[in-house]
Amino acid sequence: MRVKKLLLVLILLFTAQSCFAVDIQELNIEFFKRFNDENLNCHIQDALNNNHDLKKAGHVVEQYRQQTKYSLGKELPSFSVSANYLGIKVPQLDNFMLKENAFILPFMASYEADLLLKNRDKTKSVKKSWEAAKFNEKAIYLALLTDVATVYTNILQYDDLIERQTKIVKNQEEILNRSIKKYERGVISLTELNNAKKSVEAGKSSLEKLQKERETAMMQLAVLTGNSSSNIADMKVGNLESFEYSGVIPDEISSDVIFSRPDVKMAEANLEKAKIDVRVAKREFLPKFIIFGQIGLNAYHLDTLFNSASQMFNAGILPSIDLFAGGRKIALLKLRKFEYEEALNSYQKTILTGIKDMNSGLVEYKEALQNYNESVDRLSMQNKTYSLMKDKHFIGAASDLDILYAKEAYLMVRKDEVSNKINSLISTIGLYKASGGVDLYKINENI
Repeated sequence: MRVKKLLLVLILLFTAQSCFAVDIQELNIEFFKRFNDENLNCHIQDALNNNHDLKKAGHVVEQYRQQTKYSLGKELPSFSVSANYLGIKVPQLDNFMLKENAFILPFMASYEADLLLKNRDKTKSVKKSWEAAKFNEKAIYLALLTDVATVYTNILQYDDLIERQTKIVKNQEEILNRSIKKYERGVISLTELNNAKKSVEAGKSSLEKLQKERETAMMQLAVLTGNSSSNIADMKVGNLESFEYSGVIPDEISSDVIFSRPDVKMAEANLEKAKIDVRVAKREFLPKFIIFGQIGLNAYHLDTLFNSASQMFNAGILPSIDLFAGGRKIALLKLRKFEYEEALNSYQKTILTGIKDMNSGLVEYKEALQNYNESVDRLSMQNKTYSLMKDKHFIGAASDLDILYAKEAYLMVRKDEVSNKINSLISTIGLYKASGGVDLYKINENI
């Protein structure tokens, strides 16, 4: 029973070491679930499982993890064994007879005493590169989820706009038919008839453009989710009417949120690595202390190889220092210092970029939300106008063309309302990426 438990623990440890994907809990997948669209959740899960960029980023992280283990191994003592057979030729002297061979079986060990922690710092430097790679992997995850949600939202927009545009074209064709009859009776001019024809052609052109853009967006979604573009017909999407964000976006967001962004954390890890590299370059000027030892057997006859007289042993400490390295170490130190300055500037710029993204994202969200609310009011007013026109038509105070024109105006305002709603939703998704995947809903509760 204990053996089984031990094997299970070893398997779990092996699996944990082999898994280099980012922790899903850090991505705040709950943000996308607040849109209340199961199809979006399915596409996000497909992207997490199948996207090739994520797999590539994961392998880069694993490479740095193995480099860290390799660097750690160099800190430990080395131990080796070698069996040698030597063929030798010695002068033939009186009373001094030797075989023309020798057998040596030494065990050798060496260790560079890390008194100044130079090797330890080298491992820390590689570990910081590993951390930076993990933060970069998270940034790729956040960008992917944002792209999937944005493309999916655009697809919902195209579906709604195609439906509205189809009704507009049908309405314009009806206007054209009635205009033709009026022209034949001499009620309207040729210019008015041509304008009606142009409206139909423009409406059909807009409809074809929307259909092509939707197909392109579906292909983009297929690529992001790791599916074949030939299967886009089987990819399910929801409805824009029910696609709403049920969470709460705070009016103000603390600037400390940017320190949760993976690009800021990656820049910070690179800065710490550069600082460690400068310290390592300075310690290259100091001497090395290598502790070495050898124990083994040495004999000229194989049958006496394991006798006590054949035993050999030696040990010692080997201090060494480079008296002249051609300026190589000085150049290395200067190089590391310049890399540190570069990393420092990059870190400061990344912080400023994060603050700009957060502020811009919040302003865009508020502006988009305001435009959407205004478009809803305009749609309500246009709907009332359309209803009044139908009432006038019922009592004979308006013609059939007046009704068709009023309907077209209503559908046009409806299209504008859809576009503003999409801008509001996409700006909400943009805040997710700008905040580094932080749960803005919880932030709102803490403010």
